[in-house]
Amino acid sequence: MKRHAMHYQDALVEAIREAAAHLLSEDVGPGDITAQLIPETQWATARVITREPAVLCGVAWVEEIFRRLDPSVRLRWSAADGDRLEADQCFLELEGPARILLTGERAILNLLQTLSATATRTRHYVDLLEGTGVRLLDTRKTLPGLRLAQKYAVTCGGGHNHRIGLYDAFLIKENHIAACGSIAAAVKEARSIARDLPVEVEVESFEELDQALAAGADIVMLDNFSLDDMREAVKRNAGQATLEASGNVDETTLRQIAETGVDCISSGALTKDVKAIDLSMRITELRNT
Repeated sequence: MKRHAMHYQDALVEAIREAAAHLLSEDVGPGDITAQLIPETQWATARVITREPAVLCGVAWVEEIFRRLDPSVRLRWSAADGDRLEADQCFLELEGPARILLTGERAILNLLQTLSATATRTRHYVDLLEGTGVRLLDTRKTLPGLRLAQKYAVTCGGGHNHRIGLYDAFLIKENHIAACGSIAAAVKEARSIARDLPVEVEVESFEELDQALAAGADIVMLDNFSLDDMREAVKRNAGQATLEASGNVDETTLRQIAETGVDCISSGALTKDVKAIDLSMRITELRNT
């Protein structure tokens, strides 16, 4: 798995560069015409605050955006990725050409409000699981173009990445099983393709659970099992494989699911439908250079 971890780190660095370039391209285009109203010689100081409690995420993206716009912009962070922010807290002060600060404003706020939303929801869910020992996992249900960014945000909130994409773990679902002929055949084929990658099987019944365990699956996903059925699955498993609960997961059910004895819980809600954090940037000082 070491080579996949290295690939992830390299891919994340490249994703930050690509996201910054894309955000500026779609917003600035050939040039910020409104910023031209401001004299080139005008220098500004600005503050970014959150209007609501949040968990911060997106520092590296903001730094890359302003690096591309103008490396002379100075960023002073009073919080780091993963830190909790209180309502009305200033967490970033910027100093540089007024034109540049205003040109970059929307790009950085769009990014920060989205990634911080994922980190914030994740932290909320992690807090609900406190004391259970159950790990919270994300899914591939991410916003288009923000896969690695949101996966990173989940870790900032205290969660764990399930798998990054289709290349770093096997997840054998109903259609895979049908195409291969059986759970046993699918697991056997996965082992022959890549013995160093984890093999997970999604099951919808106790019969499929027993088959997945007999086939030697590393992880078994209990898809939409009732709480009573999850408890029974834990007994049948008896520590043979990692048990993951999936389906009908929200803040009202999370703790109950964890208390059945499963090892981890996955939730698409961490990434696919988060509500952006309310952030704002305000100029606090202007001067001519």
